[in-house]
Amino acid sequence: MDVRGFHVERYETDRRAESKAPATVNRELAALRRAFKLAVEQERLTTMPTIKLFPEDNVREGFVAPADFETLVGKLPDYLRDVTRFAFLTGWRKGELQTLAWADVDREGAAVTLRAEHSKNGEPRVLPLVGDLADLIGRRWAAREVRGPKGAVALSSLVFHRAGEPVGDFRKAWRNARKAAKLPGLLFHDLRRSAVREMDKAGVKQTVAMRVTGHKTPSMWRRYRITSTDEVRDALAQTQTAIRAQQEQARNVVELRRAAEGHKA
Repeated sequence: MDVRGFHVERYETDRRAESKAPATVNRELAALRRAFKLAVEQERLTTMPTIKLFPEDNVREGFVAPADFETLVGKLPDYLRDVTRFAFLTGWRKGELQTLAWADVDREGAAVTLRAEHSKNGEPRVLPLVGDLADLIGRRWAAREVRGPKGAVALSSLVFHRAGEPVGDFRKAWRNARKAAKLPGLLFHDLRRSAVREMDKAGVKQTVAMRVTGHKTPSMWRRYRITSTDEVRDALAQTQTAIRAQQEQARNVVELRRAAEGHKA
């Protein structure tokens, strides 16, 4: 092993010792491998070390049911409640919500536009404001005024803000709320999975729902279609009920046929 390979292995060991997830380290190693490859292609290096990625098993199945979600929201500080509701209703990512500005909201046309530069998939999205979403944006409009320390009033340019500033890092507040709501391990990103699940349960077409959430490929959408044990139980019960109904119908037909044949005799 050359000195470069030694340093790569040491880097891998150090990152794992810091309790970094395999997926996180893999993204860093992939960037490093790409850099080495470019250096070889440009003849800055003659060889590159072998960089192997860690096996990943990072597909989460976390989600929150509507009733539990309401409990969670009640435990959150005020400045996080609406942004959390928006995420649960739409499946938008945290970064997309943190950058949403009033310049992106057409109140007269009742629509919100996520600009391409703020969308993770690089594509803009237009979201009509209906029902609870319209009410939510109405609340945010009323909450855009921010009073300064000397009583001066300013208007926040962001839809979701904390005293006029970006929402920023709220991991501590989230941990406290999920603990109080008895939802250990729930991530903010699990709201995205929950939104997908609720749309699927409501019978929303996949292509339409993907336009709401911003999933670019059907394969990524399917990863988020979480099926709970209760849903499996309901499906089995419905299937068995349907089978029994068919069996009962068949028995009735046989009995009617026998009765008809006995009448002829």
